[in-house]
This record gives sequence, structure tokens and C-alpha cells, in this order.
Amino acid sequence: MNRVTIHWILLIIGLTANAAEQRDQFGGWPGVRGTKTGFFHAEEVNGVWWLISPDGNGFFSKGVNHVSFMADNSPALGYSPYARVTKEKYGAAETWAEATATRLRGWGFNTIGAWSSRELFVQKLPFTVILNLAASAGANWQKGEVADVFSPKFEQAIRPQAQKLCAARAGDPFLLGYFTDNELRWGADWRSKKSLFEDFIGRSAEAPGKQAALRLVRARFDSVGAFNQTFGTTLKDFDELARLTALPMTSDTAKSLQREFLRDYARAYFKACRDAIQAAGPNHLVLGCRFAGSAPQEVIEAMGEFVDVVSFNNYSFTPPAEGLRNLHRLTRKPVMLTEFSFKAQDSGLPNTKGAGKPVPTQQDRAAHFERYVSALAQMPFMAGFHWFEYCDEPAEGRFDGENSNYGLVNIKDEPWQVLVERMTLVNVRIEEGHRAANRSRTDP
Repeated sequence: MNRVTIHWILLIIGLTANAAEQRDQFGGWPGVRGTKTGFFHAEEVNGVWWLISPDGNGFFSKGVNHVSFMADNSPALGYSPYARVTKEKYGAAETWAEATATRLRGWGFNTIGAWSSRELFVQKLPFTVILNLAASAGANWQKGEVADVFSPKFEQAIRPQAQKLCAARAGDPFLLGYFTDNELRWGADWRSKKSLFEDFIGRSAEAPGKQAALRLVRARFDSVGAFNQTFGTTLKDFDELARLTALPMTSDTAKSLQREFLRDYARAYFKACRDAIQAAGPNHLVLGCRFAGSAPQEVIEAMGEFVDVVSFNNYSFTPPAEGLRNLHRLTRKPVMLTEFSFKAQDSGLPNTKGAGKPVPTQQDRAAHFERYVSALAQMPFMAGFHWFEYCDEPAEGRFDGENSNYGLVNIKDEPWQVLVERMTLVNVRIEEGHRAANRSRTDP
């Protein structure tokens, strides 16, 4: 071990020990005081948004996603290579969870992010749970398939899902909050070229979502003749609307109907999810649905009433400042960047599948992390960030083919030392930087 390494170790030990002394049992920072409620909540203090710990101290969520004992299964291998390592090294998930929570604390992280092993939830480290509510009602975020939120079956599906995942945790002060879903499709994107209005117009006449779309059409036109003139159809009466499965979407009226339908859809979704969560566990934050890179304005406007925090995923080299600012401006709620990462070419992994462009080295990963999260902390409406992910993906590819160096540790459970050392130094300073956020430069 050389002198430089020893210097880094001693410096990090000193910083983390000092930081731990300055935190409450939940990782809250006494440098900012909010209302003590016994559970996490969001609060604006002196023009800066924070999550407030159950003890009433400022909390900027510094999390890691998919902290998993099993990690990713590789279909090409027929097993999870990381799981083979952890089973041999730790024996049981509970032993792994204790060691992993200690690691994360030592690296300055204070939150367990989405898709993490339940064994971590008893490690006295704040954690989040992703509920997959729309997914339980038929949505598929990977394929872009959307659930019919206007159907009674939607609520009938999400209520039991929320009850199953929330009720038993209703009194847990270490639970930060719930994500309703992940990266739902809200319109035309890489998964589909259709708007949601077009999607539902194409469904059967009995579908509640199609009926909702047709009600908008009827309310917009005072006669079938006016409708025909706008869309180039030859309907005899409005009763024939139900037989339509497609409409041209080029006119201003058509685009307006798409926006209006999307707003109604989003409001129905967020309200149903909020109500289901509160019925099962009213004490915890509703953390949004983890927008994938962008979100239509109509969706953002509709959600403000029903979430406590807006969550957003992004894989650019710098934070999308204008987009994040817009999320806050339209909802008046704090924002968390809930998925981001950097992968390096010197990792030995292919890095050919998965979001983001690879950087040359682990030093570059570390430098990009510092710049990215430091910029986030300077935005007074931000309330945290969650890194994707704890362990690298298998070189042979996971379920969707991703094979990238996103991890804090490699498949052998060895830390990427350059990265985690820099993360440690950066993480312990985040709260100070956030408290000093310049509202006049970053928030309208």
C-alpha cells in the first residue's frame, strides 16, 4: 500500500467519521432544521427544498439503485454471476445486507434506491420502494404498453398491490417513500409513435379509455358535420364514432385533443395511485413515477396535486437544468434525479447496451459524478440523487441485453476504488452546498 493510498484512506475515514457525528439516526443533517413529524416529509427552508428526517433535520437523499443480493441474472449464462459471488462470500442475504449497508454509509450514501433487496430495509438506512402500480394493472414500461386508468379494473388492481407493499411498512420511520412506477410512456417516444389519445382511439368500443377519448370529441364539436370537416370523415352521426380506430392527427384540433386527453389520463393515474398509497400507508412520501428523460407539460401540470416529490431519470453528462427547473415550476414540488450513471471503457465490460455514452476511465466516472451531483446540489428545488446502480451488469448481458459498467462494485463484489473514494469526498459536502444554493440563479 503506497503513501497516496494511505493518505486517501485516512482522509476518507476522518471525513466520514466527522460526517456521521453530524447526522441524526436517519442521516439527517442538523445544519438545516425543519418540522419534526416522526416520518420523512418535504419542506422548503429559507428558499431551499429539503427532505426532512423524522427527527426534523435536513436530508438530501443520496441513494443507490438496485442494491441487490442477487443482482442481474444473465439469460446467456442461465444464472447471476454476482449472486454466485455473494452466496459464497456472505452465505446469506442478511449478512450481505449488513456489510453492504456499512459500505454505503462509509461512502456517504444515505438512501437505498429502487429495486433493492428487502433485507436492506432493516439496516436502519432510509429506503425507498417501487410499487409498480400501473404495471400491476397491465402496463409494461419496456414495451410502452399503457394501462387503462379510466377503467374500474385499474383501481381494483392497484389497491391490493399498494396494500401488499405499503400496509406492513406504514409505521416504519426509515421508509423514505414510494415510487408509483418506472418510466411509463406518456406519448410518442422510442417505444411507440402514437400519442395516448391515438392509442385509446384504437381500442375496442367498450374500453373505458376509448369512451373517455370519445367524450372529449363529443364535447369539442357541436355537430357531426363539424367533426367530419375537421378529420375528413363521413360519419352519419356521433354514434358511429365508436367504430373508429384511427384519426389523422395533423390538425390543431387533433393536437389539442391529444393534449387534453393526456392531461385527463395523467390526473386519473396520479390521483388513483396517491389514493391507493394513502389508504394503505399514509405516513410516507409519494415520490412520483420516475420520468424517463422527459415528460409532457400536461402530465407535469396534472401531477402536482398528487405527489410530494417529482422523480426524473437522466443519462446525460450534465444535469438537464431547464427540464428539472420546469418540473419544479409546474408542480411547485421538489425534484429528485432518481437514475443517472457513468460507465467506463477500462472496466472490461462491453458497454454496448444501456443508457449513456461510456467514458474512458474510472477517473472519468469519478469526475463526472462530482460535477453532476455538485450541480444538482446547487439547484434549490432539488432534494436528492440516486445512482444507477450498486453492481455492474454481467458482460454477457442481463434480461434486456444491458452489459454496462454502472456499478459501484464489480461482479466480484470489489469496489471501483477510484470512484467510491471520490464519491465519499463529494457526498459528505453535499448538504453544505445545497444549503448555500443560489435561488436567484437557478429557480424562477
